[in-house]
Amino acid sequence: MTDHTPPSPDERRAAGRALRKVTPRSSLAGFTPPPRRFDPLKVLAAQDRARIPDLVPIRYGRMSVSPFTFLRGSAAVMARDIAAQPTTGIRVQCCGDCHLLNFGAYATPERNLVFDVNDFDETLEAPFEWDLKRLAASVHVAALDNGFSPAEARAAVLQGMASYRTAMDSLSRMTMLEVWYAHIDVAHVESLITDPAWRRQFKRGVKKARQRGNVQALEKLGTVSKGGRVRINDQPPLVMHVPVVGDEAEMVATIRGRYRKTIQEDRRHLFDAYRFADTARKVVGVGSVGLDARIALFLGHDDADPLFLQMKEARPSVLAAYAGASPYRHHGERVVQGQRLMQAASDVFLGWYTGTNRRQYYVRQLRDMKGSADVASMPAATLAAYAGLCGGTLAHGHARTGDACVISGYLGSGTQFDEAMADFARDYAAQTSADHAMLEDAIEHRRITAVMGI
Repeated sequence: MTDHTPPSPDERRAAGRALRKVTPRSSLAGFTPPPRRFDPLKVLAAQDRARIPDLVPIRYGRMSVSPFTFLRGSAAVMARDIAAQPTTGIRVQCCGDCHLLNFGAYATPERNLVFDVNDFDETLEAPFEWDLKRLAASVHVAALDNGFSPAEARAAVLQGMASYRTAMDSLSRMTMLEVWYAHIDVAHVESLITDPAWRRQFKRGVKKARQRGNVQALEKLGTVSKGGRVRINDQPPLVMHVPVVGDEAEMVATIRGRYRKTIQEDRRHLFDAYRFADTARKVVGVGSVGLDARIALFLGHDDADPLFLQMKEARPSVLAAYAGASPYRHHGERVVQGQRLMQAASDVFLGWYTGTNRRQYYVRQLRDMKGSADVASMPAATLAAYAGLCGGTLAHGHARTGDACVISGYLGSGTQFDEAMADFARDYAAQTSADHAMLEDAIEHRRITAVMGI
């Protein structure tokens, strides 16, 4: 028996370049819908069947605000569109819903603030460019929503794609451990900011993120009942106590048992030190509205020592119909394992369980110094810089699970790939605007019920 010698980095880059003959980079450019393109509203309606009926109108209300909010809530629509396009076949662990607002800051277990991808509800192994197409489209749509010119929108997309390409080239020259440990901390992000106004805004955002912890969440969400018990304050319709299947004691036993088994042993010891106080439903996001999402309050030494966990329902990834099923039968586990693969550091309380209602959930801390950018307030140059930050960050996540040399070889050192993604983003932004107009029309003519302003 002889040892197998793996291909060298140069050989893998050459393999990536050779893929250009199979799938030219120019073949990824542009988007032209087929003559009989599916009805995007029917795709969304199909998802509604698995959602909580009284929350679905909130989802449509949030999606109707702008083309960008529509894009955020329609990952299933875009997945169906891009799956029909030419593909490289170079697979990585994809975020699956890679838009500008699914990046942000959060705290590592060492209490350092880092910047990374931070939403993994749709994560799945898939072609790397699927994430890039969604990111590029989100940049273009956000730029137009902000009132920027098509040229400014394209410039922002190009900066994001160039950043991905150059970061992937750098990552391809690192050792495997160097790639695994590589991360982007907020100090590095601040060093990239040249605009004084955005630097001030960024510092304010960092300060706010550092304050967004469990104690701050208790101040905002908690109250004291007449019996002296700390409880979550109802803020209908977004935060509400609702009946649970079975009873509360059964739900707590489920979390204590099934969820507890999915976290590391030392973290079980920490979790066991907390006592359950209360739980409520909390509506979050845009695309997730209608899925069962709850928060649970636990208390440690006393009532001023809180831990807020979020239990969020996990459904099959929107990519699964096109990229193949997840190796994990439990979709909560799919989300958790995908997050651990893509992030340089992850929440210590990440876990999963199946509820008494048979729905599958993943668990994380509700707030752990989490912060996100205010994209809607960014001027054109700042949005372009932020797109660059997100592009480089995504490269880190992809390099952890894919072959950075093959991807870098395919991308090349020129701008052809960047231009192709910019062409796609331009065309898909137009499609998103048309789809958003369809939703507005359906709401106006009462074919779809939407609750606005929530």
